[in-house]
Amino acid sequence: SKGIYDARQLGAGRMFILGVQHMFAMFGATVLVPLLTGLSVSTTLLCAGLGTLLFHVCTKFKVPAFLGSSFAYLGGFSTVATMPAYEGLDPETKLAYALGGIVIAGLLYLVLALLFKVLGAKKVMRYFPPIVTGPMIIMIGLNLSGSAINNASTCWWLALVAMAIIVVANIWGKGMVKIIPILLGVVGSYIVAVIASACGAQLPDAEGVMQPLVNFAAVNKANLIGLQKFVIAKFDVSAILVMAPIAIAAMMEHIGDISAISSTTGKNFIEDPGLHRTLLGDGLATAFAGFFGGPANTTYGENTGVLALSKVYDPRVVRLAAIYAIILSFSPKFDALVNSIPAAIVGGVSFILYGMISAVGVRNIVENQVDLTKSRNLIIAAVMFVSG
Repeated sequence: SKGIYDARQLGAGRMFILGVQHMFAMFGATVLVPLLTGLSVSTTLLCAGLGTLLFHVCTKFKVPAFLGSSFAYLGGFSTVATMPAYEGLDPETKLAYALGGIVIAGLLYLVLALLFKVLGAKKVMRYFPPIVTGPMIIMIGLNLSGSAINNASTCWWLALVAMAIIVVANIWGKGMVKIIPILLGVVGSYIVAVIASACGAQLPDAEGVMQPLVNFAAVNKANLIGLQKFVIAKFDVSAILVMAPIAIAAMMEHIGDISAISSTTGKNFIEDPGLHRTLLGDGLATAFAGFFGGPANTTYGENTGVLALSKVYDPRVVRLAAIYAIILSFSPKFDALVNSIPAAIVGGVSFILYGMISAVGVRNIVENQVDLTKSRNLIIAAVMFVSG
């Protein structure tokens, strides 16, 4: 009931399955960013896996966080693509300049990390008390909720099947079933979708053409093994001025994510290994990804939701997910198979994961006994909620 901090006690087989669960939790959002920006999905998976391992090295292997694609920079990509300064350039060159801005954005993390190291976490965190971090965590979940609704609305009954499996497994499940509800929700609802497709169930695609609920066309065409496509970053002041300032918002989200993971696991990662180390890991992972053609990395709330549901807090399990991501980055067929999962299933799973993040924020406020009868606290929370 207090959580498992050493997953080795569960055995190698169960650790393998728990790693798969974390991989599924991050996969949908991680591959969505390259699909929206034109970057390579395989390269994105490789950078996410290597970036996560780099983060764990920087944080002394203590923080159970997965680093996936950041959505914060999507607006920057579209801005760079339409800037007059780059008019006439091919899309890949425009991407290269945007990636150069991401490299600089990642290096800005190191400046804040140095600030935390010099001043100490306690002095800086005076400006991030529970009345600030609590609503911040709540807003991380609520800001993501729109994508959960949009995905679930493509087929509500299928999203509800995924949610029902997760709820039943987590509340009434015993043993291993209880700690892999997300994986069971994805696999179980996918099997239902395949059966429904075999019975003739269809949905309209983006162009309004009716397609089977699960479409294996892309899976059949994809190669089993293939190499990633790298785009080396190029540096230009205009693109840097667009992309780099986004790091400010991303760093605030990082502090909220680390607070959420600390609250979920019952360990103060802000103190040990310290925010300077988590920022260092996130910044280096982002700069690395940007340099080789991947989107900016960020600590993933989806995996924090998995931690809260499974109560297995061992970082080894997250590192297994990172290794799987690296291996699967060499398989276009697996990439196509996972992308065949209907958006409604992703929405149903996200419904619970994103809600769990916000619920952790509420718990953060309650456990720290924040007095919401004080006008000062109410005003801080009110302004943060509306800003969020």
